[in-house]
Amino acid sequence: MKRLLLLLAALALAGPALADHPAECTVARPLLERNFPLPRVADAIAAHKLSVLVLGAGSSILPGVAGAKKAFPARLQNALSEALPGVAVTVATDVKGRRTAAVMLRSLPKALAAAKPQLVIWQTGTVDAMQAVDPDKFSDALEAGIALAGKAGADVILVNAQYSPRTESMIALSTYAEDMRWVALQHNVPLFDRFAIMKLWADLGTFDFMGSRNKLDTAQRVHDCIGRLLADLVTGTVKPGRAAD
Repeated sequence: MKRLLLLLAALALAGPALADHPAECTVARPLLERNFPLPRVADAIAAHKLSVLVLGAGSSILPGVAGAKKAFPARLQNALSEALPGVAVTVATDVKGRRTAAVMLRSLPKALAAAKPQLVIWQTGTVDAMQAVDPDKFSDALEAGIALAGKAGADVILVNAQYSPRTESMIALSTYAEDMRWVALQHNVPLFDRFAIMKLWADLGTFDFMGSRNKLDTAQRVHDCIGRLLADLVTGTVKPGRAAD
């Protein structure tokens, strides 16, 4: 009964504009945080041309021939294009597995120069946790990346680690998640709390992250929802209430 009430409450908050979103996506929408504006994104939308750069590690990738089309960067581009008619949306990626925040930082200037984005979506934290990177050095890398993006004319959204019941007790993800939240607050940067969203899905039974069957199908559905929710965060931050109009 508790799960049903949570689901109904979340769907009520989602609003009619999200009626075409799968319920499995909208159930997590109340966890989106729109604490800080995205002024460069707003200007880009007003100019009808938005460029996004996704900077990420392995959890931004899906395997297989159709992996790139099913992964959340591509789903994000589709969702933004649908939500912003008349705006030319492009999503470029700098995504490679097993990279810490510091390693991604080294490739960021080249990626910024190539994509010329107004928004950088930076997914990181898992590899740093696995390698037990010094949390202060992790935070320093995030702050340097935010500064680089700002100088290049881009807003930033930070995306923390994905939740997995298998690894939650083995890797100190919470330490790095807390560092990401602190850096986001200090620099007025939105945080997309992917960890909390995926944990909610696990708690509600929305997705089975422990099952051994249909792992790829589950991963594709999760990536689709992440892309949709990121698009909701962007459009809702630029124009509060937009997603509920």
